[in-house]
Amino acid sequence: MKIGVLAAQGAFAEHATALRSIDVEPIEVRLPHDLETIDGLILPGGESTTIGKLLRRWELIDPIRALAADGLPLWGTCAGLILLSNDVTDRAADQPLLGLMDMTVRRNAFGRQVDSFEADLEVACLGAPAFHAVFIRAPIIERVGDAVETLATLDDDTIVAARQGAWLATSFHPELTDDRRFHRYFASICGER
Repeated sequence: MKIGVLAAQGAFAEHATALRSIDVEPIEVRLPHDLETIDGLILPGGESTTIGKLLRRWELIDPIRALAADGLPLWGTCAGLILLSNDVTDRAADQPLLGLMDMTVRRNAFGRQVDSFEADLEVACLGAPAFHAVFIRAPIIERVGDAVETLATLDDDTIVAARQGAWLATSFHPELTDDRRFHRYFASICGER
């Protein structure tokens, strides 16, 4: 199995390391031809406006949308979650989105970098124990559509992980932990295709 990792900015190297640790071949994606042999695509954390502009410059937006429409599994972590959403409440006017998941997102919902935190999350699809999540200038999901399944919330019911069909979104950074359950979960979604 080959899973692409958008290698524009952010934690793409950490995702690649996580994939290798579960015996999945990571493919760095920078140009449309890099999408040709992948079974899924991870959109990593970073700065969503910058990543969106690079997606536009590298002419990846339309090819990713077309592959997604054809069933390609996608996983957005942090900034990648923002890019997958179809509505961002505090979006910059020129920020491109893939606009695939029916959800409303708020960027940097927890504050600045110094407000980053960690939390243990109950994630039914992963089983026990709780997943230790790392939040860095993280977005939150303020609304989900009928086709979107909530996978994890904070204690105050703030949605921080969701799935819509073959598309997965997490506000936090599973690649920054040694717990590979989210990467295995995404690989299993890719294997269902």
